[in-house]
Amino acid sequence: MSGQSQQQSADPDLRQPRGALSIRTLCMPSDANQYGDIFGGWLLGQMDIAGGVFASQIACGRTATVAVDAMTFRKAVNVGDVMCIYAELIGIGRTSISVHVEAWVLRKNQPPRILVTEGKFVYVALGDDRQPCAVARVDLAATRGDAAENTRA
Repeated sequence: MSGQSQQQSADPDLRQPRGALSIRTLCMPSDANQYGDIFGGWLLGQMDIAGGVFASQIACGRTATVAVDAMTFRKAVNVGDVMCIYAELIGIGRTSISVHVEAWVLRKNQPPRILVTEGKFVYVALGDDRQPCAVARVDLAATRGDAAENTRA
C-alpha cells in the first residue's frame, strides 16, 4: 500500500462509517446552545442510545451502560444536521459488550457524510431480575456489520 493510500484510509473525512446504522435523528434548536451548536451531552446521549440498541440485539434483551471511553469530538454539529449513528461490535466479555459508536452528520440533509464524534461504549447484559447475566458467545465476523443478523455459536 502506498503512503498516500495509507494516509487516505486514516483520514476520517475519506472513509466510510464503521458498523451498522443504528439510529438517525434530526438536530433541533432545543438541542443547541445560544450559538446554534448542538450540546455535546445531547450528542453523547444519542450515541449511547444507538450503542444500547445495538448491544441489546446482541444480548437478546436488556442492557445498561457501564462505561464510556475515549470520546473524541471532531467537529461541531449544527441545528438542522441529520445525525446518523453507527455501531460496531468490538468484543464480548462474560456479561459485557463493547461497542464502537460513530456519529456522522449530513449537512442540510445532503451528502457527503461527515464524521463528528466517535467513542467506545461498554454495556452489561441484564436478566429479567435486572442483574448482570452471561452473554452467549457470537461469531464476531458475523456481527461486524449488522447485529440483527448475528450467528450464535
